Amino acid sequence: MLSYVLALAGLALAGYLIHRGLSRYTVEDITASLRAIPVSNLALAALFAAASYLCLTGFDWLALRYVGKPLPYPRAALASFVSLSLGHSIGFAGLSSGAFRYRYYSRWGLSAGDVAKVVIFCGATVGTGLLVLGAAALLLKPDIPASFTGLAHGTVRLVGAGCLALACLYLLLAAKFRRGIVIRGWRVEMPPLRLALAQTALGTVNFALVAACLGAAVSAASEARYLDVATAYVTGNVMTLLTHVPGGLGVIETAVMYLLPGTSLIGPLIAFRVIYFLVPLAIGSLVFVIAEVAFRRSGAASDRRRPERREKPDHRLQQAEGALRVE
Repeated sequence: MLSYVLALAGLALAGYLIHRGLSRYTVEDITASLRAIPVSNLALAALFAAASYLCLTGFDWLALRYVGKPLPYPRAALASFVSLSLGHSIGFAGLSSGAFRYRYYSRWGLSAGDVAKVVIFCGATVGTGLLVLGAAALLLKPDIPASFTGLAHGTVRLVGAGCLALACLYLLLAAKFRRGIVIRGWRVEMPPLRLALAQTALGTVNFALVAACLGAAVSAASEARYLDVATAYVTGNVMTLLTHVPGGLGVIETAVMYLLPGTSLIGPLIAFRVIYFLVPLAIGSLVFVIAEVAFRRSGAASDRRRPERREKPDHRLQQAEGALRVE
């Protein structure tokens, strides 16, 4: 019940933010803003988006090794892309992507507990990546978050240092507590240091690629530099995690329009939304349907083979019984 209430609240917030963001633009303004984006910018944004989703498949590939149930990369990539391309737009990404992951991984020998560990590991990868990129943005470009929050530059840098310290603490725990940590009776198994380092690096690279995708679209209407865009994106992403708005719809756009200079960012932001969320959603939905059809056909084929396998032993048994009767 609570999840439905939160989902409705998230959708209501998204609707409010979209209305607030679009109300000052006419259809002609939006159309002109979209047409003003060079094709080269759109192509570059699409390239960064593809690289990001490729990077996301590495989340699952590492997570399966953490669980001790490694699978071939194509299987990990299939489960990752479908679960995240759909989960990003459905909302409550951890829960929705977890449901899709379970649908795939349970077929390939993982238990519900194993899938839960995969989801937690991927969530930690998101967290460490967000911490590192956020720390870089706050330490190197404190003026944007300072103007947004009203905090002094020194305080913003202190928060950035805290984010970096948390990421380093995670690596320290992975190095020192290989047998895990017990928190209120729950045992948390830390990944090996090598895996934690790869996890942190992959999470950071992914968020850097998403920010680059946004930057490629936004640069058509703004002179903001990459770190400015990264700061705005991290801010919007944190707000998305707090509100659980599906895909950060309206939240990311509001953060970017508020934090970045630009006369008309609405077109580039719509382009970013289409390239990074809607196109993967369409492709992921198609891949999901194709995979389900393939799974059902393979299941039906295996069911048809089972009676044949039973008949052969029965036939041999009948022959043996006949031979005994003759004797």
